[in-house]
Amino acid sequence: MSNVQSLYIWIPLLPLFAAAIVGLFGRKLPRASAHWITIAGVAAAFSLSVCVFMNALDGHVFNGAVYTWLTSGGSQFEVGFLVDRLTATMMVVVTFVSLMVHIYTIGYMQEDPGYSRFFSYISLFTFSMLMLVMSNNFMQLFFGWEAVGLVSYLLIGFWVKRPTAIYANLKAFLVNRVGDFGFLLGIGMVLYYLGSLDYAAVFSIAPQFADAKVELIPGTEWSLMTVICILLFIGAMGKSAQVPLHVWLPDSMEGPTPISALIHAATMVTAGIFMVARMSPLYELSTTALSFVLVIGAITALFMGFLGIIQNDIKRVVAYSTLSQLGYMTVALGVSAYSVAVFHLMTHAFFKALLFLGAGSVIMGMHHEQDMRNMGALRKYMPITWITSLIGSLALIGTPLFSGFYSKDSIIEAAKFSQIPGSGFAYFAVLAGVFVTAFYSFRMYFLVFHGKEKWMQATHHEHEQHHAHVDEHTHTDHDDSHANDAHEEHHGLGPNDTPHESPWVVTLPLILLAIPSVFIGYFAIEPMLFGSYFHDVIYVDHEAHGVMHILAHHFHGAGAMALHGLTSLPFILAASGVALAWFFYMKHPDIPAAIRARCSLIVYILDNKYGFDSFNEKFFAAGSRFLGGKLWHYGDVKLIDGLLVNGTANLVIRLAGVVRRLQTGLIYHYAFAMIIGVFLLLTFFMKI
Repeated sequence: MSNVQSLYIWIPLLPLFAAAIVGLFGRKLPRASAHWITIAGVAAAFSLSVCVFMNALDGHVFNGAVYTWLTSGGSQFEVGFLVDRLTATMMVVVTFVSLMVHIYTIGYMQEDPGYSRFFSYISLFTFSMLMLVMSNNFMQLFFGWEAVGLVSYLLIGFWVKRPTAIYANLKAFLVNRVGDFGFLLGIGMVLYYLGSLDYAAVFSIAPQFADAKVELIPGTEWSLMTVICILLFIGAMGKSAQVPLHVWLPDSMEGPTPISALIHAATMVTAGIFMVARMSPLYELSTTALSFVLVIGAITALFMGFLGIIQNDIKRVVAYSTLSQLGYMTVALGVSAYSVAVFHLMTHAFFKALLFLGAGSVIMGMHHEQDMRNMGALRKYMPITWITSLIGSLALIGTPLFSGFYSKDSIIEAAKFSQIPGSGFAYFAVLAGVFVTAFYSFRMYFLVFHGKEKWMQATHHEHEQHHAHVDEHTHTDHDDSHANDAHEEHHGLGPNDTPHESPWVVTLPLILLAIPSVFIGYFAIEPMLFGSYFHDVIYVDHEAHGVMHILAHHFHGAGAMALHGLTSLPFILAASGVALAWFFYMKHPDIPAAIRARCSLIVYILDNKYGFDSFNEKFFAAGSRFLGGKLWHYGDVKLIDGLLVNGTANLVIRLAGVVRRLQTGLIYHYAFAMIIGVFLLLTFFMKI
């Protein structure tokens, strides 16, 4: 094994070993060792990822098998790495955000009894995500895909005695299984028709199947590449929370805030975006599949943004923001602007992790209060959290010169110039989404950091009710699996408390994430979108889908783009959203309540999240329970217990009852029976 190969292997293995040591021996080791061991593992993985990234910039590409797991019928199932610029970018983003979350967790989870277990989980998650992005074949991709799903299940339900957390992680698990079923069918079709699971082999042979047809329903022909691409994208819809498989992500806020940043900002939810970008040679062969991707992304970008407007929980606002931004990335994929999608994935990773961790810092400063209506004027109490959260918000809404501006405006322009069916609707959706994003982002900002000190208005009676609610759901045992209910919700400040700035282990990651949130877009846009950064990594059929050429024609440098952005329609819409949020929540805070009263139907629809949860509960969940009940009643009770088990016993009893009548105990009855038997025997014998 070469030195280069061993370097690649160590990057995912270091977080894995750290997770294993802390997970197996965390109870016996000193408490602080949990964070030192895992942070050392992830920091080393980050350092090595930076080395790999620098190598990739020099044009080094590694594609090879590391270990052959199974050979079956001429097909090889291998563990292998494909390390090019796309992979190297993801590796740096994943390990950097993970490292920030590890450091932040020291402060955030310091009082939690499951301290070691939590560090073990997030380190294991880092390993799983690295295996996913480094894979060079579909088998390893699927392994990483399922591994991140498993660890996210453990993290969302980390507080195992909180019923809402258990409901949320079960919901995430089940919804992702729906997507993963489609994903697995897609991989199966790749193996069956294209004869390999290796990326390079599949991509090289795929053009030969561009016109191939397959009959899913007898008599109805479908394009093979369309079916494969849509099935693979169904997996991405589950993992990257696209409508209608988005319902798990807002509920996953029941997990501790650090995992909200880790899973829902930079890593797990972007796995689907990364996968489609990696599969660009397949998607370019099917305009139908691209159109499907585009429309789903546009619906998610706009309609999930609307839901962020009415949320009062600070973490749920950021969660719906994530859903909306994932929709933007999916729109970019749908118009064949794969490099723009990856660019937005990278910039979004930094500012969304910043916003999640900023929200967690606010929750800590407010003594675990999450309702924004009970906050206000935190700017003077939490200056570092305030300024970093403002930077994150400005990046999110696409303020010129901030990183989010370059990636978000590129997506809007790509949708504008696209000719793919559905691009007109997508352009409207991403444009309207700019206003919506600015409004709900600064609604949150103004409610939390400006205005009156609303926690002072809380009455003693309200606090008593709050604590009674906590006591109702808090158990008395304090073992490692304790659901620290009081840790993150339903507490709030007491009458004599004041908010406080978080410790340095919390504020340092905020500052380090704020830096790329401001600058990385300016420096990365030209090489990533219009240079040779993704040359030979992402494939685009420029004749059929020439959006990137049009964008390149209109691009005259990052500085010029920012200056032009100050006069563009997206900036006007964003500024209008901020102004409206200021007018509603700073100048005339009584207006939103009046609007809610007058638009009760719209508020009802938004409060019920368009009925997705209600439909799933009534149709799928209740339907499954009804079907299960009937199968139990007729299959188990009636057929198995009633007919087979009890029926057999009853038959034996009845036969015994009949036979018992022949056992009279009288000798002459037995003698008569013997005579009859002899007579029949002789009759039979004589015939023969």
